[in-house]
Amino acid sequence: MKQILQNLGTGETLLAEVPEPGARAGAVLIRTRTSLISLGTERMLVDFGKAGWVDKARKQPDKVRQVLAKVRTDGLFATIDAVRAKLDQPIALGYCNVGEIVEAGPGVLQALGCKQGDRVVNNGPHAETVSVPKNLCARVPDNVSDEAAAFTVVGAIALQGIRLAAPTLGETVVVTGLGLIGLLAVQLLQAQGCRVIGIDFDPWKCGVARSLGAEVVDLSQGTDPVAAAMAFTRGRGVDAVVVTASTQSSDPIRQAAQMSRKRGRIVLVGVTGLELARADFYEKELSFQVSCSYGPGRYDEAYEQKGQDYPLPFVRWTEQRNFEAFLDLVSSGRLDPTPLITHRLAFQDALGAYEGLGRQPALGIVLLYPEQTAGRKPQRTVRLGGMATPPTTGMPPGSGVVGLVGAGNFTGITLLPALRATGARLKTIASGAGVTGTHLGRKFGFEQSTTDTTSLLADPEIDTVLITTRHDSHTRFVLEGLRAGKRVYVEKPLCLTQDEMTAIETEVAARPGAFVMVGFNRRFAPQIRAIKPLLDARPQPKALVFTANAGTIPGSHWTQDRKVGGGRIIGEACHFIDLLRHRVGHPITAADLVRAGGAGAENGDIVTITLRFADGSIGTLHYLSNGSRSFPKERLEVFCGGGILQIDNFRELKAYDWKGARSGRAWRQDKGHASEMQALVEAVRTGGPSPVPFAETLEVTRLCLDLADRLT
Repeated sequence: MKQILQNLGTGETLLAEVPEPGARAGAVLIRTRTSLISLGTERMLVDFGKAGWVDKARKQPDKVRQVLAKVRTDGLFATIDAVRAKLDQPIALGYCNVGEIVEAGPGVLQALGCKQGDRVVNNGPHAETVSVPKNLCARVPDNVSDEAAAFTVVGAIALQGIRLAAPTLGETVVVTGLGLIGLLAVQLLQAQGCRVIGIDFDPWKCGVARSLGAEVVDLSQGTDPVAAAMAFTRGRGVDAVVVTASTQSSDPIRQAAQMSRKRGRIVLVGVTGLELARADFYEKELSFQVSCSYGPGRYDEAYEQKGQDYPLPFVRWTEQRNFEAFLDLVSSGRLDPTPLITHRLAFQDALGAYEGLGRQPALGIVLLYPEQTAGRKPQRTVRLGGMATPPTTGMPPGSGVVGLVGAGNFTGITLLPALRATGARLKTIASGAGVTGTHLGRKFGFEQSTTDTTSLLADPEIDTVLITTRHDSHTRFVLEGLRAGKRVYVEKPLCLTQDEMTAIETEVAARPGAFVMVGFNRRFAPQIRAIKPLLDARPQPKALVFTANAGTIPGSHWTQDRKVGGGRIIGEACHFIDLLRHRVGHPITAADLVRAGGAGAENGDIVTITLRFADGSIGTLHYLSNGSRSFPKERLEVFCGGGILQIDNFRELKAYDWKGARSGRAWRQDKGHASEMQALVEAVRTGGPSPVPFAETLEVTRLCLDLADRLT
């Protein structure tokens, strides 16, 4: 299928061929009929992409500070690679979509009050087929056209801002910024019986607002908006101001305060500067609030992705209910957004609209999609033009043919460059939406991209599957890969529960020669390998201390959810426990955990774990989220026989009174990913065992699951 994508690094807008998404639990699969280009948001993304590095930095000062902090800890080269990879990622444009339901997850149609073939609005991108969670869809009434319905999502943004302003019948409300959202706000306010003043620098947009019945202030004529508002209200001041403008200036907010009556309300829907004068707000006791997009539920993963609705008696207007309210207004005839349509384009001609953004007056740009043949088989796999035949390496035909499930940031930034360097044949990459998988597939030479993991696992040519998806899906894909007869590499963690580990252990035991490798890459780091002979030369027990200056992750992040990410002990600290186990070279016989208490330690990510090993060695892991970014993120210290070895951030090795050891600093950080991938591919090609012994993986996993249980 075709989809519009934007590359943030180059600014290029593409009509790309990507695989169609599949139906998933809690979501609706929709065949698009119409979508609307949201000029303000999409032009901002396009302009950002076309800007140079300096301009990008100026627009995101917070990101610049993060980059500088990463340079201090990880080094310049690693930081440059990460920034380039981040900017190289494509993003899907669009969030105003209307289409027909093709398929839905269990119970979704009943929850929506829909059936297959019904039309729904949703916040899906500009694509021929989209998959959207149920709480971000709403059924379109039969008497509402596709074009009118396409305004629903941007209309909900205006509607939510108005709800926060809480206007009443007869009040005077100012709308500052007469773009698409601002003009919809004008109509919504008039439908509510308000007197409306529209303010903008664009005479044409002011004319549109005037045609909709608003009083207008054309700033291009030098009109004083405060004086005009005071005159319109007989010197009393306006009751509320809804700011939908997009500007770096603080003038809209300053003017809003000056034109407001005592105890007036100001709501920011757009983006402005926020250099506020206290006196303007203090003397009038003004209220100021920022509106969050479509309404309650926005950016709440439990609501948007997991389908957990807010109870209506306590949250009357959610995102979905705002969609429904907008559609009801259109259906009743009290609101008609179609006069705001300035362009109608065939979807295949959409790139012309992006090339012309800002060159001519435009408001509503509607994209019309071609009708799709009924009963057409979904195209969930696309050819990418990668390697057509295996490389000539002397290995048996089909040996070392890779399929990859997952296409996240880590995969693209770290894993795939290392995997490509091995010379393995990269056949198929699978991702949920198909966009990132297709992009990474083209970039790294895969032959095809798919959204159908079942077909990837069933491919007889593919004998090795790499799994880099979210943690809660690891067990499922590991088991499916083993049952399909594949060698399986899975990023940590192996699993999230004892039952899952038992299922994997049982499956491996039932399959002689089964191959499962977990991505404990730090074992393969050059500096870790360099100290192995130094440690082997001193057979006496050792004391190892690993300090992970991990940094904070909000409790709402998916990695902190025990059922999804496993929490930080299972999801990340397993790396460091495995490293200590590997360097000691003997089983762990006992483990204790102490966690910090009080404010800031609720997530259990300020802990000290002590380990005892069969040879008498001891290990301590300090996993801390409350440290400074200026301190090394990862530090290993080994004490033995009167000497000390210290590794900082896998860049610098220091030796103290350790014969044969050399201190040194590498040009770039190396956590072992390249060597890990080389070891994996070599094991596959030679028929060897996993480079990370499965028994040690089980030992470390079992311990991490136990430690996580102690935190609860």
